[in-house]
Amino acid sequence: MAEEEGVATAAGGFSAAEREAMRQRAEELRAERGGRKKADGLEAALEAIAAMPDEDRVLAERVHAIVSALAPHLWARTWYGMPAYADGKDVVCFFQGAAKFDARYATIGFNDVARLDDGAMWPVTFAIVEWNDQVAARVEDLVRRAVG
Repeated sequence: MAEEEGVATAAGGFSAAEREAMRQRAEELRAERGGRKKADGLEAALEAIAAMPDEDRVLAERVHAIVSALAPHLWARTWYGMPAYADGKDVVCFFQGAAKFDARYATIGFNDVARLDDGAMWPVTFAIVEWNDQVAARVEDLVRRAVG
């Protein structure tokens, strides 16, 4: 079976999009070992956002603005080629555009250092299909909780 862009191979291997994300992460790790500065990470995140298709770029810009305003202590950087926000080396939250893996929706996700705990089980990744006041308020609440 021929491999389609963003779709795993029949043998269970990685898709071309997944291999590219892993390559990007390897480059990010090399840059970190080389002493990348906070400004370099911000520039990389902004470049990743600027390179996105319009639908994803608009969402990523708005997520970036909220995280920057509500959690200025987090460092913008890239993670698997997507914009992410870290407290030191630990990524707290990240944005993944729909186009990255030819998905139906973009996502904002939170790693285990985010303080979203709510009982025995809670969501850590949220789909975003359009931006509106309700989405903005929800993202603001999630970011506040994640770093609170």
